[in-house]
Amino acid sequence: MTLPPPPRPSWDTYFMDITLLVARRSTCIRRAVGAVVVKDKRILATGYNGAPTGVAHCAQTGCLRAQLQVPSGERHELCRGIHAEQNAIIQAAYHGVSIRGATLYCTNLPCSICAKMVINAGIQTIVYLSGYADSMSEAMLREAGVTLRRLEHQAPEPSGQREGSDEVPFLR
Repeated sequence: MTLPPPPRPSWDTYFMDITLLVARRSTCIRRAVGAVVVKDKRILATGYNGAPTGVAHCAQTGCLRAQLQVPSGERHELCRGIHAEQNAIIQAAYHGVSIRGATLYCTNLPCSICAKMVINAGIQTIVYLSGYADSMSEAMLREAGVTLRRLEHQAPEPSGQREGSDEVPFLR
């Protein structure tokens, strides 16, 4: 007996699943964030939050913001890491890839610093899973005409293996 194929994910779900996988590379000890820049259903760049290339990770040095009990969304200058959105934009620039008119998939709504970069990079739409403790960010993005869409996302089931199949689920 042939089983019907599993339902295909929507494009938003597909790219958000990839964004969640990218976030797993994060070296931040407070929050794992992933970002994927997409245009015409093609991935242009990815980024996750963590220390710059060649710099010790917070897991090795400790987190100054945690030590000082700085709330989320405040005192970004004390963080040795780069945000996922910044890394994705930098990766595109480093490789000479235009992201004007693209969509940013992100695990969290960008902070105000990232929002300014997103606006000036020409990203038109942000699809995100959860908010961020920065009220200025959403206001600036809306004022600049960036479309914001919060995605109700359900990760694939860990037991997503189909009966009679040797396929292993992509995300766990």
